[in-house]
Amino acid sequence: MTTSFTLPKWFDAHTHLRQGDLIAPIMKSQLDMGCYAVLAMPNTQPPVAKITESDPIESWSIEGYRAMIAGAGGDQLDHLVTPLYITPDTDAAMIEKGAQSGLLKAAKYYPPHGTTNSDHGLPMEKLMQSDVLQAMSDNNVTLCIHGEEHGLCPEAYFNRTSNAEEYFYRTRMPKLRTAYPDLKIACEHITTKVAVDFVKSAGALTGASVTPQHLLYTVGHLIQGLKYHLFCLPIVKFDDDREALRAAVTDPNNTRIFAGTDSAAHTVKATPCGCAAGCFTGGIAPQLYAQAFEEAGLDLSTSANQEIFKNFLCHNGADFHGIPRSTEAFTLTKSPQTVEIIETANGTITPLPVGLGDTTLPWSLSL
Repeated sequence: MTTSFTLPKWFDAHTHLRQGDLIAPIMKSQLDMGCYAVLAMPNTQPPVAKITESDPIESWSIEGYRAMIAGAGGDQLDHLVTPLYITPDTDAAMIEKGAQSGLLKAAKYYPPHGTTNSDHGLPMEKLMQSDVLQAMSDNNVTLCIHGEEHGLCPEAYFNRTSNAEEYFYRTRMPKLRTAYPDLKIACEHITTKVAVDFVKSAGALTGASVTPQHLLYTVGHLIQGLKYHLFCLPIVKFDDDREALRAAVTDPNNTRIFAGTDSAAHTVKATPCGCAAGCFTGGIAPQLYAQAFEEAGLDLSTSANQEIFKNFLCHNGADFHGIPRSTEAFTLTKSPQTVEIIETANGTITPLPVGLGDTTLPWSLSL
């Protein structure tokens, strides 16, 4: 008998909607996989680094970016969270004003030069010396954090005993959590056992998103044949890290670790200066998460395991970010689904499985 179960529409707690003509097809891919709400990353060019169009900073605004997204299909979402990109121009007054306006629900920390379009960030020690984080705590603004240390030498960035994420969660995050005990922190796209252990021990105001690729693959999948469509930041890690992530998301008692795809479309992955970071999983993320849960040992034909999956995909992220749960639904079925390249006016977008040579998924989705 074919396994099929119905789920509430879900909140993607970390995705990239890009800009210009790309927003519409990417937005469609989010809607096509049952999203009723998204948290759209602000690392556009220029960054989303001010609240309103009238603010005297040379950047995009939350107000303007929300209007762009709404005009490209985002008006079909029930909820849209557009974080402020934290830059050297960010100050406490901006945080307070943004929160009072209702536009500012979250702000994003990027390590300088740590990932795509992150060259506007500032070192964590400088951020902690400012009054920005206290203003966020006082005004119930969530800190969304790309948890990797910046400026490491290659030998420290990724080696057998540590890496940029582990360094950050061992050294920076404990100090941050202690200094701002009332600040809500979303640890985005965690990839290591060190990060999992930190989140689990850090209390109710600390949550974390996990991507499909970090549940499915390891660094061996990336480098065997140099499969650049799997290159993302933070990069996929080792088997024990993947096992820790799988154990965390499949824990029946898990309430603070949730789905955030980090889906990132690139029309050109291999560039003259290196590989563009990001895996595109738009349109297929629930199917990939279901595949990962099965590979982790959960039989999704049982109601108990379906409940665990539902909490991870549909409830935990929305609850953590304070977004009402959806009353609409979609269905996952254990039957093959074909995955195709997306054609856009700017070029083609290759979904992750296609980039890895697999055009068929074991699970299909219907709205």
